[in-house]
Amino acid sequence: MSEENFLAQRFEEHRPHLRAVAYRMLGSLSEAEDAVQEAWFRLSRSDTDAVQNLGGWLTTVVGRVCLDMLRSRSTRGEEPLHDQDGWVRLPDPLISGPDRIDPEQEILLADSVGIALMVVLQTLAPAERLAFVLHDMFAVPFDDIATVLGRTPASTRQLASRARRRVQGAAPAPDADLTRRRRVVDAFLTAARGGDLDALVAVLDPDVVARSDGGTLLPSALRRGAAEVASQAITFARFAEAGRPALINGTPGVVAFAEGRPMSVMAFTIQGDRVTALDILTDPERLARLDLSALGV
Repeated sequence: MSEENFLAQRFEEHRPHLRAVAYRMLGSLSEAEDAVQEAWFRLSRSDTDAVQNLGGWLTTVVGRVCLDMLRSRSTRGEEPLHDQDGWVRLPDPLISGPDRIDPEQEILLADSVGIALMVVLQTLAPAERLAFVLHDMFAVPFDDIATVLGRTPASTRQLASRARRRVQGAAPAPDADLTRRRRVVDAFLTAARGGDLDALVAVLDPDVVARSDGGTLLPSALRRGAAEVASQAITFARFAEAGRPALINGTPGVVAFAEGRPMSVMAFTIQGDRVTALDILTDPERLARLDLSALGV
């Protein structure tokens, strides 16, 4: 085996892990693939004879590539989430069957990276996101992250700490019992289909947040509070009629179809038997690109 082929083989062994890092950083599956490919280009052009931990080296390289991509977004004014303007861009969802996560997605979804957590990650500044993702999710030492950021380890630690507080405050861990969460989703859908406002309000947390992303073709919206979210859910209950249960980033959700085409993806965050966040993707362009093979589509 040639040296180049041996290097390519070693890189492929790390590819799933690198995709997981890039997905958390970017919230986009296509951009994550681009970042991983760029890491391969950099590896193939580098002298790695002195690299003792190739996995760690590649992780920091992917982190650096993602950091550059995030900063480029900021420069172009394309940050993916703008709650204050009522415009929301949700991260790309990972869709599995209703009872089991697709094996190919297991690494991507380690650490229960639900849509709600991904949304919060996208509100962090690029340096904060890098420090938090690499250290808290992938155990990269602060000394290595500091090199990527051009900061001291102490200031990098502060970045991660600040990001951690924001994540814990805005995206606390959901209930662990999958069956229990599925029952809450079923109760939500039954109430929506039946137009039962009281039953809907009962299954929603009083401070529930509903985010919808319609892309450039449909309006996006941010709604807060059980009464407002329940009223809107009844308005759009026709989507629930054609809904198929699914796991959206590892948590119970629904993919709605019309004439065989996906019309929306609904991801639920559930705590204490109540829905605390509802994230809905309705962007036709992004829906058309989803891999729905796990649903038999």
